[in-house]
Amino acid sequence: MAKSNVQKVRTVADTEWKEKLVNLNRVAKVTKGGRTFSFAAVVVVGDGNGKVGQGLGKARDVQEAIAKAVADAKKNLIKVPILKGTIPHEQKGKYGAGRVLIRPAADGTGVIAGGAMRAVLEIAGVHNVLAKSMGSSNPHNVVKATLDALSKLRSPMDIAKQRGKTMEQVFNG
Repeated sequence: MAKSNVQKVRTVADTEWKEKLVNLNRVAKVTKGGRTFSFAAVVVVGDGNGKVGQGLGKARDVQEAIAKAVADAKKNLIKVPILKGTIPHEQKGKYGAGRVLIRPAADGTGVIAGGAMRAVLEIAGVHNVLAKSMGSSNPHNVVKATLDALSKLRSPMDIAKQRGKTMEQVFNG
């Protein structure tokens, strides 16, 4: 199996984090005494400059579930290579039955993505990208598939270093 280049990023207290609630789900547990409600929240956290993570929090209270999800997201950060406001190359991602395709776009295109994918890409700091979600539309799966695709991205400098060539040799042959 190919070696993954996922870089876990340590959180810094003074970094300004952006948070976005992707999905909030109310769950009912039926007991002898009636129904007990709880909430599950999916949150995306990032700095808008290439660091992004997702978290899941469950609690009886909405605010507590969101707080747990944010704390979980800050523990699962990855670094995304961003080149001139877009991604360096096309990439596919998969999680469960959710599949995503992300492609670089020209300056001024904007984030062309739906729902949960849009949240991840905007929080990551990608300004121009074309994205397509296929298969499962479950927000959990789409968010994790998007993060899978983003974690597989490699910057041109990483590729040049891996091949033992200069940047000019990589781009010009």
